[in-house]
Amino acid sequence: MNATTADAAALAPLVRTRATVEVPATIANLGAGFDCLGLAVDLRLRISLEARSRVDGAPPVELVAEGEDAGELVGDPANRTVLALMAALDELGVHGLKNVAWRLEVRNEIPLERGLGSSAAAAVAGLCLAEAITGRDLPRETLLRLATAVEGHPDNVGPALLGGLVASVELESGVKAVRVDPPAGLGIVAWIPDRRLVTAEMRRVLPPTVPRADAIANLARVAVAVAGLATDQPGAIGLLAGDRLHEPYRARVYPELPVLVEAARDAGAIGACLAGSGSTIVAFVDDAADPSSHERVGAAMRTAAEQAGLAGRLVRLAPRADGARLVA
Repeated sequence: MNATTADAAALAPLVRTRATVEVPATIANLGAGFDCLGLAVDLRLRISLEARSRVDGAPPVELVAEGEDAGELVGDPANRTVLALMAALDELGVHGLKNVAWRLEVRNEIPLERGLGSSAAAAVAGLCLAEAITGRDLPRETLLRLATAVEGHPDNVGPALLGGLVASVELESGVKAVRVDPPAGLGIVAWIPDRRLVTAEMRRVLPPTVPRADAIANLARVAVAVAGLATDQPGAIGLLAGDRLHEPYRARVYPELPVLVEAARDAGAIGACLAGSGSTIVAFVDDAADPSSHERVGAAMRTAAEQAGLAGRLVRLAPRADGARLVA
């Protein structure tokens, strides 16, 4: 990039002025793992960032987008990618960028407000872009902390950053996360509705307290399921599909949820649940044990959705072992 003397001064803190990162979609909760489990899947967000000297009167952020819900992505300093980018640059001690303008080129495969981690992917992308343009890496714990601060919860940002299946917890000392490879043969059938569900609104339907028996039931399911998944037992994910902390309450405002879950289970899914706070509903199948399960479970979910009047589309997904990565 050729630059005038003024351009060079504005861009001096950066070792490169363009970079591209790719971040996976994620499914949080997985049922009983409310706010603590997440799985990376093979829908992707790709963002290219270019730093330019800012011309007087020009906007600080320019965004060009294509793909899912591209027309709704906003190029301004409140964009989650930009917020995360600036947070990471500050953490890295990179300042003197007030005369730098940012151009974002976005190719998005992750539907917005459907429970597939679109906002977490955007935040993680910003952190990784900061590392790329400065040529400096942040510790994993710092990335998790910053991503959680931007996004609000670690359950989506953990797998978006690290890939695979991630258990995470936010402590006073920071965010702790443990990653394991997803079991071989685990497949996912997702019904992605046209209807959107806003996370904040879906949290408002949750009660401030829950019965002790429900809390114990969830803890037990999560403990045994994670142990099984960590030892390559795909069927263990079915234990998570018995949540008692959030799905029963969310079903009151999303009555199609239990209908599709039951249809998937009856068709042979090893488990089914709400993705994040919705609206996507996912079913897990064991491809290795039953190669035809995708078609059978998908057909049952489609039929149930059509009968319930829940318009949408059926998508076949797979767990993704790798998380965010620099591609250029």
